[in-house]
Amino acid sequence: MSAARANKQDVTPLYLNSGLSGDAATELAQQLYVVLNSRLPARLNALSDQPEGTLANPLRPDRDVIGTISTDSGPLEIAVERVTRAGAGSIWLFSTQTLDSIPAVFYEVEPSGVDRLLPAFLTRPRIAGVRLSGWLMMLFAVPLLYRLMGWANPRLVLALVRRQRGTAAWRDAGRVPGVIRLFLLALAIKLLTSSLNLPLLERQFWSTIATLLAIVACAWAGLAATEYGERYVRQHVHGSRLGEIAALLRLGRRLADLLVIAAAVLVALRYFRVDPTAALAGLGIGGIAVALAAQKTLENVIGGLSLIFDQAVRVGDSLKLGDTVGTVDHIGLRSTRIRTMDRTIVSVPNGQVATVSLETLSARDKFWFHHFVGLRYETSAGQIAVVVDGIRDLLLAHRFIETASVRVQFFRLGQSSLDLEVSAYVFAADWSRFLEIQQELLLGAMEAVERAGTAIALPSQTLHVAALRERAG
Repeated sequence: MSAARANKQDVTPLYLNSGLSGDAATELAQQLYVVLNSRLPARLNALSDQPEGTLANPLRPDRDVIGTISTDSGPLEIAVERVTRAGAGSIWLFSTQTLDSIPAVFYEVEPSGVDRLLPAFLTRPRIAGVRLSGWLMMLFAVPLLYRLMGWANPRLVLALVRRQRGTAAWRDAGRVPGVIRLFLLALAIKLLTSSLNLPLLERQFWSTIATLLAIVACAWAGLAATEYGERYVRQHVHGSRLGEIAALLRLGRRLADLLVIAAAVLVALRYFRVDPTAALAGLGIGGIAVALAAQKTLENVIGGLSLIFDQAVRVGDSLKLGDTVGTVDHIGLRSTRIRTMDRTIVSVPNGQVATVSLETLSARDKFWFHHFVGLRYETSAGQIAVVVDGIRDLLLAHRFIETASVRVQFFRLGQSSLDLEVSAYVFAADWSRFLEIQQELLLGAMEAVERAGTAIALPSQTLHVAALRERAG
């Protein structure tokens, strides 16, 4: 094809296995060029560049089909065959069977109609074998058509005709999504190039443009799908759970976007017959090096994922982590933020959170009310029994006390008091509510002590000095 475009009439016959020579061979080569240039499918990137060919038919390894063209008498296979020539070795030439049919097909080929419709200054200048008109269409006509297709929504057109711009009808109509426009553009280019009698290079050029548009549209659709998936999960997850999975959603969407883009790039490279195996191997080695360098970061990320999946910690939980007591404010991929009782923020790496013991205070289903009531040593046994019964009745009568857990008893003879142990489980929604109930119970216990005629003991000591005076005397 390149030799024929350069009008190298002494070279083009060398590609034919026809047995002809001289003007006959040159004329046949020219006819073959015209047929291929007008009807050969634009799939040059699919042709094999290996010396042994594609080996599509193992029974005939010396024959390869490079395309099928349509003729008035039916489809015709354009085949090449491997022959051996002295001094050149094994070479591929157009097969004799194909060349026998070329003269008849040549007279079926009609001249290109584009040259008759466009002025000469748009058809004669060529850049990389493509006419100037083709480049201008690619740079200006295709983007303009893409923009115009955005207004192709029938509802939008109807709103515009009725002069309802700016109204609800206009806003609700919307434009045609860009993904659909790209697909339609690729389809339109395929249909136009198949219907117009364009040269092979131009058909290959537009076929490449259409394929790239389709690849970009598929990638765009994949990115839109990941965005919709994230938005769908956010809409159906409410409350504190959204805070827990927000970081996981972001990471999942970024990874999915990366996979979509990588797949699109690999498909494009494959289309241009670029083998990405070496690059992928290099990326694998580089990924191992990055993983080793970012070992701590990966440890924190994996720790964060384990916290989110295991739900060991949730946003809003009150917990005790070592000496830190506070409320979980945010669970990220690298660290967990805890708001302390002093309203400060402590960021703890997820790797550390995942390996230490956590005490989740907010996970309690009930609170333990546990106190010691110290009575004065002047309190009699009868008074102690009255105090014990009064506090027990107080606890049993309270509606937020678990009656089965109530325990009030004379516990020990302390150094400066007679100690009563009081314990019970309190049902409360949170720590603040428990403190209110606890205050109510402690005040009731103090009233029970007062009703028994005794008092709560203060730390005191009794010093006996009588014997010391006698000895001194």
